Amino acid sequence: MQYELPLPADYDMAIIRRRVATRGFRTDDFAGLGLKAYLIRERAAGSPVNQYAPFYLWHDIGAMSRFLVGGGGFQGIVDDFGRPPVRHWTGIAFERGPGDAARTATRDVTAMPEDLDAAIADLRELTAHDHVHSAALAFDPAHWQLVRFVLWADEAPGRYEVLHLSTPSLTELPTGRHW
Repeated sequence: MQYELPLPADYDMAIIRRRVATRGFRTDDFAGLGLKAYLIRERAAGSPVNQYAPFYLWHDIGAMSRFLVGGGGFQGIVDDFGRPPVRHWTGIAFERGPGDAARTATRDVTAMPEDLDAAIADLRELTAHDHVHSAALAFDPAHWQLVRFVLWADEAPGRYEVLHLSTPSLTELPTGRHW
């Protein structure tokens, strides 16, 4: 699941940094949440936009619903920024890598490949590298798109910056193929 909040070009991103520093811990023990990566992109760092774009991996769909509409935390976003569209995908695979910290993230969206086994094998191979914290594959059946989300232990231009990583149930996210 991910929502993206586009912010004005002259927006003081220190506001988002403070928000995450003072509120990010609230999801550190959220039941049903595998992980939440508090992500930003900044024009000052070379991004085409200023953006706050948290990414979530849930192992309990009921917990996701509670978060979004059951008073579980999303109301803070609604109160401060309005109700953004929330993308959600169906999980295909998840792998943990050897990287111990998540500094940056990428989300790649492509057309659904014919061979999902190859995509899953590629994910497994990617997560064997020291610079990968974890990675997930999911798909959007409305548009038949494949989504690959990767948390990286290193930094590189063009990636989201990870401000905080909540991992209350990371070990409960099933690894490998999800069927």
